[in-house]
Amino acid sequence: MEENLPESLAIFALPEPTRKRLRTSNACENLNKQIGRRTKVCSIFPNEESLLRLASAILMEQSEKWETGKAYLNPTHL
Repeated sequence: MEENLPESLAIFALPEPTRKRLRTSNACENLNKQIGRRTKVCSIFPNEESLLRLASAILMEQSEKWETGKAYLNPTHL
């Protein structure tokens, strides 16, 4: 633990808004809820590939929102 202490404290070099965003898991939790909500609507999938297609489409949609919309992590703070 003593050898890796500097690496574990590296997060404190980042600005406060960035640290606040990194310490929460709200983005992951929200994304998992969206996938769960949309897959429950379909409820039965004919095969595993169709489920993977739906989940991939949801992830691609969310990625587009993050890339083109309001930035979750402002790159100027990094």
